[in-house]
Amino acid sequence: MKFNQIISENAPEALGPYSQGVLFNNTLFTSGQIPIDRKSNEIPNCIFKQTTVCLQNIQFILNESKFHINEIIKITIFTTKLEKLNVINEAYKKFFDCHQSVLPARTCIGVSKLPKNVNIEIEAIAFKTKKE
Repeated sequence: MKFNQIISENAPEALGPYSQGVLFNNTLFTSGQIPIDRKSNEIPNCIFKQTTVCLQNIQFILNESKFHINEIIKITIFTTKLEKLNVINEAYKKFFDCHQSVLPARTCIGVSKLPKNVNIEIEAIAFKTKKE
């Protein structure tokens, strides 16, 4: 059994001693992505845009691994703004509606604080049925 570190130049660099993603056999595990825009190094103010940037960063890691967004089987969301779940859901639905019809399984957890004082962090697990 072999696993590979995944590094995408389009997603923000890891803030600590961890990988952006790890590929194990046909399964990709992403680390939690916070809403840092790699090009501008900025964090959007609103939770809708923060959610979108997190998901885009996950997509960059997927692309680097030759995975597609529709191969995500599980998403975990950590947020300091659980009361804004309806807005998070709007951004989430908008992102996935344009990519797939079957949404991944999901867990959403309210937390007290996240790195860089962002309001949301999202991680994903993706599975590829065939090797390329």
